[in-house]
Amino acid sequence: MPSPTTPIEGLPLTETTSTPLPAKPSSPSKITAALNAEVAAVLPLDDTTDRENVDRGLLARPERVLITDDRDGTLWDSAHYDFLNGEAPPSVNPSLWRHAQLDNSPGLYELRDGLYQVRGFDLATMTIVRGESGWIIIDPLTTIESARAAFALVTDVLGQRPVTGVIYTHSHIDHYGGAAGVLSQEDAAARDVPVIAPAGFIEEIVSETVIAGPAMSRRRSFHFGTGLERGPRGHVNNGIGISTGLGSSALIAPTVDVTHTGQEIVLDGVRIIFQMTPDAEAPAEMMFWFPDLKALCVAENCNSTMHNLYTLRGAQVRDALAWSDYIQEALHLFGDDAEVCFGSHNWPTYGGPAVRAFLANQRDLYRYLHDQTMRLANHGYTSSEIAQELQLPSSLANDFSCRGYYGTVSHNAKAVYQRYLGWFEGNPAGLNPLPPEESAQRAVRYMGGIDAIVARARDDFAAGEYRWVAEVLNRALFADPTNAEARHLLAETYDQLGYQAESASWRNVYLTGAAELRDPTPPGTTQTARKQAPILHALPTRELLNWLGVRVNGPRAEGKDLRLELTFPERDECWSVGICNATIHCWPEPDPDAQLQLVMPRKLFEETLLGLIPVEDATTDPAAEMSGDPAVFSALVDLLDTFTADFAIVEP
Repeated sequence: MPSPTTPIEGLPLTETTSTPLPAKPSSPSKITAALNAEVAAVLPLDDTTDRENVDRGLLARPERVLITDDRDGTLWDSAHYDFLNGEAPPSVNPSLWRHAQLDNSPGLYELRDGLYQVRGFDLATMTIVRGESGWIIIDPLTTIESARAAFALVTDVLGQRPVTGVIYTHSHIDHYGGAAGVLSQEDAAARDVPVIAPAGFIEEIVSETVIAGPAMSRRRSFHFGTGLERGPRGHVNNGIGISTGLGSSALIAPTVDVTHTGQEIVLDGVRIIFQMTPDAEAPAEMMFWFPDLKALCVAENCNSTMHNLYTLRGAQVRDALAWSDYIQEALHLFGDDAEVCFGSHNWPTYGGPAVRAFLANQRDLYRYLHDQTMRLANHGYTSSEIAQELQLPSSLANDFSCRGYYGTVSHNAKAVYQRYLGWFEGNPAGLNPLPPEESAQRAVRYMGGIDAIVARARDDFAAGEYRWVAEVLNRALFADPTNAEARHLLAETYDQLGYQAESASWRNVYLTGAAELRDPTPPGTTQTARKQAPILHALPTRELLNWLGVRVNGPRAEGKDLRLELTFPERDECWSVGICNATIHCWPEPDPDAQLQLVMPRKLFEETLLGLIPVEDATTDPAAEMSGDPAVFSALVDLLDTFTADFAIVEP
């Protein structure tokens, strides 16, 4: 494959330029301002129903939520979003602006007597239920620091009580990562505090957070706009919450699995009836009903926005049909009696008729996306054609909770298509295309060179053809990333697409792309060993070794034959681990043919794999014992790749 700056014969490339690009986002164009004004004219943005639901039950609203620590500085500051007061500027879609204002309402709220939420301390919400002797915590946020601050507000307003139970609705880190902020691992073990999660919870954490962690972490910076300046030309919202918090995360492993719909658990005197919803919003997820409170927790299956069937940070495609069916099942099981419906994000819905209407529209939203995508697919439309064609019926499009502040009709339709038909659309030209750099260089040559492309792109930009300009200039940049004029115009194009987007996710992706074109220095890794260690330590050993397999460099491992017997005495575990055919294999039994028997605490093993401790120090640690060839462990560690989340996205 040619390097990005090596021309294919006959392809004119510009010389590298040192001319700096403007550091700040551009102004909204007249076309963008006009399009956003049209949105304001056709939507009932002055409807107060959502605002009433947001404000209902307010017990305490801090003037400012400021979370800091000595190591990382400011982790969360609600003052960053004070700019949301007032009318929508032309650089923000007014529908998204309204949604962001609603999300920007930090505080402690009472949903029912004995049922509370803290919102606005994190991307997610934390729900608190009063038990007979303490608090039951549902979804303790993303970070330990945010969860600790949220729980401090609960204690200040409602009084000090111990945590007597924790419930994780599903396997995404913004719903379990802060657990240690409300309950220490030692306290949980000493008091035998139940930690409840859906079956398969740990396995799905491994699949999403660990195995694909570094790649997802990098893409997450685009999806959530973590590097964007907060403001009218930057980050305004994330669709399911105002923003993602910074800080440290850990996992307190579940002690109780929910395995089937109808399973009832009495937790600190509170009756809870569970409904399993796997492979909807998350591969391991559940909703549940509080019969004595007449309150339904819908987890992240129902939100004040259309959710993702495919999330732009990367994840498994979700099952829209099953998702819809679960909501119908919840309506059937609990809908007649529900007086309040709350989830893991955004705000609740109050009153029986409103709850049932909300659930019915959410049910029909995902069913419509599923059925109509496949109807068009069966007519021969491709995923990109369906994404362009499909529109919601007005009854759903006019419901703000069905609008695309997070997911969109466009990329959700592509997800449905992918789930059934995969990435190949059937056209032979798409079966084995050239890689992006080579394809771009050849296309640029066909189009007359980069100077000609940029000249035509300027005309199309002036006409507001931003989607097309982005497409052709992306090719130009992949052919020659040193061309400053193309970079500048593509950054301005991404600005306009971001300003127009109703979806916070799309806005974040566009504006982050523009920012990285202006400053091509990636933001650096967010998957540091320090951050990974607490999650890895909570995993079963099989899942830890599955993660290890992803790190094995196949080409470097070719021809290697390693056999290692691992014993973790504190867990009473013995594993055989080997490298063969450039692939790791493992089994929970001793290996009589092992080249090395290694006994060490698992935490020491984990820290060695993460590079926190050199192999030599680990193997000479007083807690470690070896028998056989000590070079085997070193050879295994030498085969492991180290990942960082700083690879390029908007250029080669």
